[in-house]
Amino acid sequence: MKKLLSTINATPVLLALFCGLTNSPVSAQPMHTPPKMPMAKAESVGMSSQGLARIEDVMNEHIEAGHIQGGVTIVARRGRVVHFSTHGEMDVDKGRAMENDAIFIMASSTKPVLGVAAMMMIEEGLMSPSDPVSKYIPEFADMKVVVPIKSDNGKGDKGKGKGKNKAPAYRLVPVDTPVTIHHLLTHTSGLTNRGLGWKIASLGRHTRDDTLASYVPRLAQVPLDFQPGTQWGYSMGLDIVARIIEIVSKTPFDEFLRERIFDPLEMNNTYFNLPGNKASKRIVLTGIGAEKGKDWLATTRYISASAGLSSTAEDFLHFEQMLLNGGALFGHRLLSPASVKTMSSNQVGDLFAIAGKTLPGMGFGYTVGITLDSKVAGNHRGNGAFGWRGAAGSVSWSDPENELVAVYLPAKPRGGSVYGDFEKAVQQAIID
Repeated sequence: MKKLLSTINATPVLLALFCGLTNSPVSAQPMHTPPKMPMAKAESVGMSSQGLARIEDVMNEHIEAGHIQGGVTIVARRGRVVHFSTHGEMDVDKGRAMENDAIFIMASSTKPVLGVAAMMMIEEGLMSPSDPVSKYIPEFADMKVVVPIKSDNGKGDKGKGKGKNKAPAYRLVPVDTPVTIHHLLTHTSGLTNRGLGWKIASLGRHTRDDTLASYVPRLAQVPLDFQPGTQWGYSMGLDIVARIIEIVSKTPFDEFLRERIFDPLEMNNTYFNLPGNKASKRIVLTGIGAEKGKDWLATTRYISASAGLSSTAEDFLHFEQMLLNGGALFGHRLLSPASVKTMSSNQVGDLFAIAGKTLPGMGFGYTVGITLDSKVAGNHRGNGAFGWRGAAGSVSWSDPENELVAVYLPAKPRGGSVYGDFEKAVQQAIID
């Protein structure tokens, strides 16, 4: 009992609910009160308080099983928050309970933020999806595609490296079509993460002293793993788009995001380099991923649009709600509804696949995965729902069909079906 009480925000009302002094459901109101977005009783927006209480059970089950050390969950429907809860611990060694404003490593959840920034520039006519990258960064004018060959018969270069890192024999061929901003935003450029092209280029990863301006042109040295537009392959190419945004906006990428996205959306705890006065709010990862987490949090000059942000669940609630609203929140319009629709529409046909496996019922827009058929996809979201997930565990999505946004930031998952269980609990709580 004492341990359970320590995991909740024990306001007088919640203690009364917990101890059975009222007949109202435990999750009738969110456990934490968001300062910016309005709250509502679940039933007033067509959700079940009892159903939302299942999220608490799900999180506790996975914490007990050792799948996560904790996390923060938020659900809002029809513009009102109906669930905002903390779970487990943000620092296991110190026994520090998770806090509602805990700051998490967002990893690839950074990518949809880049997507919004790109749509702003497209909407303002400063760049176009069909623009070749070389229009802005000349080094990309003469890209090549790497084609592996079964044996080195004199027509190809010998493979490089040794052991498991040895690249097979290959030849280079010209691109059939230039790499465009559209290709980069949809991961169809051929510039994939750690593919054959990366192996043979021998290009090191960026350092903390690099900038987008100094490093991105060097990515042109990496041969493409397939002809642009012919496959889907997870890519480091979004950093290239970030550099283009810097060029056309005449503003450093991090400053652009602060001025155009973070400040208008009251994302006051979202940073590439976390200020010293925010350091105590970082979650402390233990076990798997802990060392990588420390690396992600290190101060850097390289502002990566692919995996650079740290943030809170509430900040990403604001971001997702803006998208659900068709590009506006808190009296600020960031995008037109048409631009949000473009970003969240399938742009790749049936190419979307991860690790070589197609994803039935799913499509991919500009930096976001899209549920095309929820029954086939089996992801407990509405048709047209869109969002993305980060390697450190973060996931958030906007669901226009169900008028809902959801955010789940866990201390890095270590197994189990925590994502699916959270999504299922959210879906099953919808009653109208």
